[in-house]
Amino acid sequence: MAAITQFLPKNHLSYIVGKLVHLHLPRFIWTPIIRIFAKAYKINLEEAEFPVEQYPSLGDFFIRKLKSGRRPVGRTWALHPADSVITQAAIMDQGKLIQAKGKTYNVKDFAGFDKAYDIYSGGPFLTYYLCPTDYHRVHSPVDGTIERVIHIPGALWPVNNWSTSNIHELFSINERVYVEIKTDRGLVGVVFVAATNVGDIALSFDPEIRGNQFKVFKPLVKEYKNISVKKGDELGMFRMGSTIVMLYQKDVLGLQNSQLEQFHNKPVKVNSDFAN
Repeated sequence: MAAITQFLPKNHLSYIVGKLVHLHLPRFIWTPIIRIFAKAYKINLEEAEFPVEQYPSLGDFFIRKLKSGRRPVGRTWALHPADSVITQAAIMDQGKLIQAKGKTYNVKDFAGFDKAYDIYSGGPFLTYYLCPTDYHRVHSPVDGTIERVIHIPGALWPVNNWSTSNIHELFSINERVYVEIKTDRGLVGVVFVAATNVGDIALSFDPEIRGNQFKVFKPLVKEYKNISVKKGDELGMFRMGSTIVMLYQKDVLGLQNSQLEQFHNKPVKVNSDFAN
């Protein structure tokens, strides 16, 4: 399967799949499909904002909101941004982030601007992997103001174990959207990483930013003024599952590698407490 994947037109295939799963067909078609999907991935339907019968497509169910109060906002300075499993958590060494055992990638290439090395090198990063079971909206982990967004076009490789272990600098190859938040302690980067069938990244505060729409062929940089966010505010969504990488400026969290190790392979919920 991995050998076949490298020859597939992943961006175009993902675009088509995205269109298909969002087709508004009669409910009697989609409702049983959604129920089968939910059962296969053990999705808790009690958390969904609406009953299954009210979703007009599988895609709409996939980006469902949750019932009010299901993810209460934690009290720590920084929260977890998504329902997910943390696959990597460490201090960046010389601007390098860990992709998998023996494989790293460069924060400058990943975030899409040269000064990313000066800002984030020596600071903590955490990789959050979202699977189909998870709630797929991403929320702000901190209070602050959104300063800029960089939309970086790229490939749509899967982000599964095989790919992260075998594709060199995978996260710097795939399409991604970097959201920069200025806080009272320093800068925080929330990076949406696209993947196969997950090219459609959407931001809640800027509808112009959309992934895998074949409209962005070089990095798009947007600067913002007066866009305030509070912990727990929705930042955006994946229309299928993928990955969020959190970047923290050095000394913002005050955590060491020994403290970050506790988060390896840990399942977390959006808005839950992370670091004081």
